[in-house]
Amino acid sequence: MPKLKWINDQDLNDAVTKILTVAQKSKANVKSKFYKNVLDPFSAMIQICGYDIDYEEWVLSEETRQAQKTLQNHIGNFHQNILGSVQGWNNQRTGKIIDLVSEEKKIIAEVKNKHNTVTGGKLSDLYYDLDKLVSPKTSIYKGYTAYYVTVIPKVPIRSNIPFIPSDKSKGAKCPINEKIRIIDGASFYELVTGDKNALFDLFNVLPEIISDIIGKPIDEMGREGLTKFFGLAYG
Repeated sequence: MPKLKWINDQDLNDAVTKILTVAQKSKANVKSKFYKNVLDPFSAMIQICGYDIDYEEWVLSEETRQAQKTLQNHIGNFHQNILGSVQGWNNQRTGKIIDLVSEEKKIIAEVKNKHNTVTGGKLSDLYYDLDKLVSPKTSIYKGYTAYYVTVIPKVPIRSNIPFIPSDKSKGAKCPINEKIRIIDGASFYELVTGDKNALFDLFNVLPEIISDIIGKPIDEMGREGLTKFFGLAYG
């Protein structure tokens, strides 16, 4: 029996293995270049004294912080790989304007991990990029619905609404187009899989998969704490 009913185990394991490899490489890379980077000695001193930690603890936390910045850039790719492995969906890989396509559902999607991954004027740029794909009569995606997916939304509420960012060049919001939408991660996972609990089920099965890959279990207290974070993110 598969771990999740909407994706096969091999694709699921491959996606998890890939993101774990990114995490391990980013930590190793930071460690190898740690003393080659310019660090703020004043900030380091205040942190060590203000947080009441020793130098080694500070180094470990700073290495983790730097590695996390690299990892965060790849979490969106993790979700793209998972969703692109669902039957009827095509992963466009990196370097494309859009990340996912479903010819069956007539949907295209740009997937970002957090609501603040794209900010400011780049939001209107994204809107017009999506508009150019779904609006022109000559486009292969004419009639499709384009989704801007923020896996972790700004507020823990499910939503699927028209995407109307501000266009600073015009001093107004972008025109409302029902075919250009913004959606949270939980809602989009439901849209892709037909299962309203798909994202939560993925989250719940990850500890087992990760433990099998790294050969080390995730402690129960850690799992409980992470589950609380999930609730804070998605309600």
